[in-house]
Amino acid sequence: MSGDNSLPQHHVQSVCARPPLSCPKTKICSYRGAVGLGNKYVRLNVGGNLFYTPLQVLTRENSLLKAMFSGKKEVFTDKEGWILIDRSGKHFGSILCYLRDGNLALPKGRQAVQELLAEAKYYFIKGLVELCQNHLQGSKEHPLCEIPVVTSFKEEERLIQSSTKPVVKLVYNRSNNKYSYTSNSDDHLLKNIELFDRLSLSFNSRVLFIKDVIGDEICCWSFYGQGRKLAEVCCTSIVYATEKKQTKVEFPEARIYEETLNTLLYETVPLPDNSLLEATRRSYTTCGSHSEEEEGPGGPELRERVRRIHVKRYSTYDDRALGH
Repeated sequence: MSGDNSLPQHHVQSVCARPPLSCPKTKICSYRGAVGLGNKYVRLNVGGNLFYTPLQVLTRENSLLKAMFSGKKEVFTDKEGWILIDRSGKHFGSILCYLRDGNLALPKGRQAVQELLAEAKYYFIKGLVELCQNHLQGSKEHPLCEIPVVTSFKEEERLIQSSTKPVVKLVYNRSNNKYSYTSNSDDHLLKNIELFDRLSLSFNSRVLFIKDVIGDEICCWSFYGQGRKLAEVCCTSIVYATEKKQTKVEFPEARIYEETLNTLLYETVPLPDNSLLEATRRSYTTCGSHSEEEEGPGGPELRERVRRIHVKRYSTYDDRALGH
């Protein structure tokens, strides 16, 4: 006896007798047949969202809905009598509100209004289409903040001197390097740029943020208040490896946050309190010898202090893991 004939007969019959899958049953009918009994309310299934609304609302304006529920256009219903509309039901409630009241408070956000406009065009609701179009034409998206990118020293100086707000400048230019970068330098450079973007979004109303892509540094932060430089955070260092020199980019996040908050002391046009000013000054006698250009308006007795923070500049260790 062959292997095919060894199967039980009832097993073969059960496989062949399996009925094919079928979709939910719907039927096409007029509006009167779908609702029945002269009911004044209509049950709608719009993309899986159920609505129960009076007939007079749907037939108030000349639209696709009026054609559907005045007997001019056939509709689909399910076995429970819900009228099926193959559209998204996300904004159908807003459409019913407009048909009921003749006006509508449009949703917030340009994207939501555009979605509502697409639905209004599908249902041929002329008044709602005009309302959405007028709103989109009258409302333009404004940027959260504007960051000037300086391309010359004169432009940078003009922005800093004319600004009534403190200034934070980031210089980043990856090409300003004659050595190879360490393994984490690119990642740290991106983190500095991301931090600059976060700070500009948080403090753009109080601080002027500037980007400089042609400076001499690879990655350097500068902080200004009332037209003068307050501090500088240089994020690059030279690593003396056994075989060759490498450039390393650091990410001193805490220091950058600290200096940014320090610039807020110079936020207003009037001078800060004298005690705050003294915190950023130091006696000339404790600073060693300096050139006349570095001396402040107080002469040799007192000069403006510029804090320069160089992160691990001229490091004498190698970043490579042990054993390599």
